[in-house]
Amino acid sequence: MKFTANQIAEILGGEIDGNADVEVFKLSKIEEGEKGSLTFLSNPKYTPYIYSTKASIAIVGKDFIPEKEFETTLVKVDDAYQSFALLLEYYNQAKSQKTGVEQPSFVGENTEVPEDIYLGAFAYIGNNVTIGENVKIYPNVYIGDNVKIGDNVIFFSGAKIYSETEIGNNCVINSGAIIGADGFGFAPDKQGVYGKIPQIGNVIIEDFVDIGAATTIDRATLGSTIIRSGVKLDNQIQVAHNVEIGKNTVIAAQCGIAGSSKIGENCMFGGQVGVAGHLTIGNNVKIQAQSGISKNIKDGETIQGTPAFGYSDFNKSYVYFKKLPSIVKTINSLENKEKALK
Repeated sequence: MKFTANQIAEILGGEIDGNADVEVFKLSKIEEGEKGSLTFLSNPKYTPYIYSTKASIAIVGKDFIPEKEFETTLVKVDDAYQSFALLLEYYNQAKSQKTGVEQPSFVGENTEVPEDIYLGAFAYIGNNVTIGENVKIYPNVYIGDNVKIGDNVIFFSGAKIYSETEIGNNCVINSGAIIGADGFGFAPDKQGVYGKIPQIGNVIIEDFVDIGAATTIDRATLGSTIIRSGVKLDNQIQVAHNVEIGKNTVIAAQCGIAGSSKIGENCMFGGQVGVAGHLTIGNNVKIQAQSGISKNIKDGETIQGTPAFGYSDFNKSYVYFKKLPSIVKTINSLENKEKALK
C-alpha cells in the first residue's frame, strides 16, 4: 500500500515542504530511514537525524525550522506525534478492510452473517450468535453458542470466545485470547478430593475494550465477569471469575486478578501485579509493577511492594533496606560499647 506526501498531508491537514508526489510504502525510525519510508520527528533529541535520514517523508511540527539542508520531504503538522499515531490508525484500518466469507468456515444454526463481515478460513461460529456490522473474524477463531457481538469488533487469529459471552462495539480481541472459559471453581470433599463447581455465568465486555494476546477472562460462577468501557488489557493477563474492571482502566502484561475482586475506574497497573480475591480497588489507583495486593485500596492511592503499601513509604523503606547490613553493624557496635562501659 503506497501513499504520496500529498495524500498524507490531506489526511493530517498538514503542509508540504518538498516533493508532494513522492511515495512511501513502509514506516521507519528516523535514524533508520530508507528510501520509500515514512518517519516522524517529535522528540528534539532526534533532530540531528532529520538531516541524515534517507526516509522519503518525515512528519514534523509546524514550528520546525531547519538549520541546514536535508533530503526528505516534510509534512508539517500541529503535533507530529499525535499526527503520526493518527496516520498509523488510518493505515491499520485501510490494511484491515477485508470482507467476505472464506472457505472452509462454519456458521451454526440461527446465526446470521452480515453482508459486510470478514470471516476467515477455518473460523467456527456456533448457534444463535448475534453479529453486528463491520465485524472481522480472522482465520481459526472460535465463537461459541449464544454469543452477542456488537459493531466494528475485530477477532484476530486463534481467539476463543466461549458461549454466552457478550461483546460491545469497537472492541479488539487479539490472537490467543480466551474469553469465557470456566472460572477456577473447585471444592474439596471430606476426603480432600476436589470436585468441580459448575460455572454457569458469562463474560460481558463493554465498548472500546482492547484485549491482548493470550489474555484469559473467566466466566462467572453466577452472574457476570464484567470488563467496562474503555478498558485496555495487555498480553498474558488472567482475569478470574466474577471480577469487575472499571471504565478506562489499563493493565499491563502478566497481571493476575483473583475471583470476585472489583477494580475501579481509571486505574493503572504495572506488569506482574497480583490481586487477591474478593478485594475492592478504588478509582484512580496506580499500582507499580510486581506489587502484591492483599487488602482493599482506597481511591487515588499509588502503591508498591509485596504486600503492597504506600509508594513513597516503600521508597523510603527501600533506602534503609539497602543499608540494612551497615545499620545492623552500627547497632552491634554501639551495643558492644555500651556493654564495655558497664
